[in-house]
Amino acid sequence: MLDVDRGQAMAYRVAALGLGTRGRKRPADLAVLDLGVQEYTPDSARVALAARTTAALDDDRLIMVWATRGAPHLHRRADLPTLAAQLWPVSDADATARITSGQIPEGMKLGLAAFVATADAFREVVTETMPRGEVSTQVSARVPRSLTYDCRACGARHIAGTVFQHAGLAGGVQVESRGRDAMLGPIPDWPGRPEANQGIGELITAYLRLLGPAAPAAVAKYLGSATAELRTVWPDGLAQVRVDGRTVWLPEDRVAALRKAAPVPGVRLLPPMDALLQARDRDVLVPDRKQQREVWRVLGNPGAVLFDGEIAGVWRAKLGAKRVELTVTPFGGLSASARKALEAEAAAVARARAVPDATVRYT
Repeated sequence: MLDVDRGQAMAYRVAALGLGTRGRKRPADLAVLDLGVQEYTPDSARVALAARTTAALDDDRLIMVWATRGAPHLHRRADLPTLAAQLWPVSDADATARITSGQIPEGMKLGLAAFVATADAFREVVTETMPRGEVSTQVSARVPRSLTYDCRACGARHIAGTVFQHAGLAGGVQVESRGRDAMLGPIPDWPGRPEANQGIGELITAYLRLLGPAAPAAVAKYLGSATAELRTVWPDGLAQVRVDGRTVWLPEDRVAALRKAAPVPGVRLLPPMDALLQARDRDVLVPDRKQQREVWRVLGNPGAVLFDGEIAGVWRAKLGAKRVELTVTPFGGLSASARKALEAEAAAVARARAVPDATVRYT
């Protein structure tokens, strides 16, 4: 059994996610799209793409949908029917784990029935571009009452967000815009919701190919599921390896790449919730617990500075009319050459935010 340390596992992930040499692949051709690119803050998905390619960031082969954990992600249009079947719960227990919420203690017990009812309601309601609030009102009226709750903020009874967003893709809904004027629309030529899960093994393998080697618990947390449920569908074709003595899994055809993995020099500015930061075994990404609390906050995650293959600090951005201002907090000292490389890399953030310039200050 191959035995590596966390540094080598980290180097493998950085390379697998396309964060080594930046090429000219169009966004939909990037490997990271096998898992999707989450939109956490405005334009964060574009920043993630800019960290991986110098090609134009607009790609009409991509579409934004509620995908893993019900979060908005960019995905390839061609992948959506397969993805919807992969993300469909494998059992009632899996469904309940994904939509667990104190707002709907009885509704979450419906399991798969909650997904069926909500996806079917979406299919009936969203036949054209509509404001998200209007969709929520109409969907709420069509699902079991136990899936809705009294919202003090808006003075209405509506469906819990965990159910609403988890079932959106299965219901054929795309996220056309976000924020105060959020709009939803139908996915063209949608074949209908899945009747059962198909392909969960391929989805697990995709996670392990890009964010492995990892254990079932990490994959379950990534999907918002329960470890026991993921163990029942753990795929074949995986090799056991050890990272710092812990047994984890990797696709058999990627073991050689792990064995040869080495840190890639250079700087990348990763947005909050970049695919690299989505790995749930955070000790592999950031061994220091205090630094972990800086990268993954309860509210409002910052971006991360990737320097020579390691997460070396965090950053936040303030967008102006002509420039984006980055505030960088390194975890340790940065040499003059490192600062120069980081300031050059800030141009990629400016490109993603569609402004001509970027400035960097340090705290």
